[in-house]
Amino acid sequence: MIAITRIFDFPYHQQETYALKKAFTSKHRGKWVSISSQEYIDKANAISRGLLRLGVKANDKIAVISSTNRTEWNILDIGVLQTGAQNVPIYPTISAEDYEYILNHSEATYCFVSDAEIIKKINAIKGKTKLKNVYTFDDVPGENNWNDVLKLGEDNTNQNEVETRKNAVKPNDLATLIYTSGTTGKPKGVMLSHNNLVSNVLDSEKRVPFDYGASKSLSFLPVCHVFERMILYLYQYCGVEIYFAESIEAMGDNLKEIKPNVMTAVPRLYEKVYDKIIAKGADLSGIKKMLFFWAVKVGLKYEPYGKNGWWYETQLKLARKLIFSKWKAGLGGNLDLMVSGSAALQPRLTRIFAAAEMPIMEGYGLTETSPVISVNDQRDGGFKIGTVGKVIDNVEVKIAEDGEILVKGPNVMMGYYKDAKKTAEVMTGDYFHTGDIGEIDHKGFLKITDRKKEMFKTSGGKYVAPALIENQFKQSRFIEQIMVIGEGEKMPAALIQLNFEFAEAWAKRHNITFTSTQDIITNSKLIKRIQEEIDQANTHFAKWEQIKKFEITPNVWTIDAGHLTPTMKMKRKVIKEIYKDLIEKIY
Repeated sequence: MIAITRIFDFPYHQQETYALKKAFTSKHRGKWVSISSQEYIDKANAISRGLLRLGVKANDKIAVISSTNRTEWNILDIGVLQTGAQNVPIYPTISAEDYEYILNHSEATYCFVSDAEIIKKINAIKGKTKLKNVYTFDDVPGENNWNDVLKLGEDNTNQNEVETRKNAVKPNDLATLIYTSGTTGKPKGVMLSHNNLVSNVLDSEKRVPFDYGASKSLSFLPVCHVFERMILYLYQYCGVEIYFAESIEAMGDNLKEIKPNVMTAVPRLYEKVYDKIIAKGADLSGIKKMLFFWAVKVGLKYEPYGKNGWWYETQLKLARKLIFSKWKAGLGGNLDLMVSGSAALQPRLTRIFAAAEMPIMEGYGLTETSPVISVNDQRDGGFKIGTVGKVIDNVEVKIAEDGEILVKGPNVMMGYYKDAKKTAEVMTGDYFHTGDIGEIDHKGFLKITDRKKEMFKTSGGKYVAPALIENQFKQSRFIEQIMVIGEGEKMPAALIQLNFEFAEAWAKRHNITFTSTQDIITNSKLIKRIQEEIDQANTHFAKWEQIKKFEITPNVWTIDAGHLTPTMKMKRKVIKEIYKDLIEKIY
């Protein structure tokens, strides 16, 4: 058995244990193309040999920017790491200015990009960086292709040098720099070692019920995000076939084609899937519609481990047979497990998908913790709705006096690259300060209650935790995004971005015609209807936390327009700046 202590040990373990025929599968020109565990290793070695011939030294930084997850990314990752160099993944959606900053800060010498659009952005700033060359995965006329590096490595006479480099890599050596998509300021380069990621894979593995060597997964969360990257290593370790979704739009089709057993996503995607299912139900009529919404009502009351008693379980059995089985079939038919991370998952989604026998196991972590700290697990009573599960093995969590979650373990980062000051700010001894407020219940379940730095005080001196309030309000199908404001003001208020698609469907049902966006956001009947949603959600909060006023923003909040980070978190400062007129109107 291969002892796994460095990231590049995973493919060799997979080949020895499972020898998959379809280790990775991507779609090329409308056809699914697979590579085996052996081909994965062979190509990674060819990349390593090619990089050595390009003069890549140990500790050089190689940047990778890909618009979609694909087989090439993973081959390149192992190829880079085997040379003792480091892989620097960069979000495809950031600005050219941020590309320039990260490439210069990391001192990247080579860069691999997916397509024509990204190479265009890179070419615009390449002259201001230390890049010696850029290669593309797609065929882009006039550009160097990554196949050039593979060709350079076809001659295997320097494989012994690759082996020497591999043997020189120690578990605690730096493996990757991941630049956080900070909601404020310049991105920070999180330094993760081989052991940070390897330990996190091995300690998380105990929480995932796979059919080892036989499960299929669908991957589409950006692999530059540490959550999906760790999951891909975990799949490799467990012999799970990995299929890459073409895009978020093609997700539905891909699920039906691949019929995966497992997938990971962020809450936003699960919300979209749920909204689509409900919209289909709303289009039904008569008894079918009645049954559909009866099943939804049953699903929304779901509690694990039969806590609701035999009569509820009887209804649930019927709802599963008549309605939920069709939901499952619509998502491929074999989806037994979904994992959620990156932001808080609404309890209603946890309930309804578990009722539909496609449970979403919510977990918690940060880039700085490689990432998993805790995760739910249906087995052995390890699943509790509204929590992020129990802390994984070998990781220790303590709650500071002010409620902040502190973490210690082999998964805690080496520090921020070239920034000892920022590193010192987040560490107390071996404990990392997460910036999240939380609590651990008597059964060991961790619950996140808010972001420490997002809490604010009203002029009345009362503390308000916006994330908690926002999550409650986002349960409304009218609300796509909401930001609670009110620091130093007499009351909390909110900026709301409508779910325009749902608002238009609602208007159609009520014979209301909209001719423009302005028409939608000023329609008195719609505003009255949203006020009802606000009033309903307010009942969950104390008087000083309730949303007294709201304004609807005229446009959709996007990454490109600067409202959101690449991981879909709100840039609160930017949003406040964009809508300062609306905020003035409120106060």
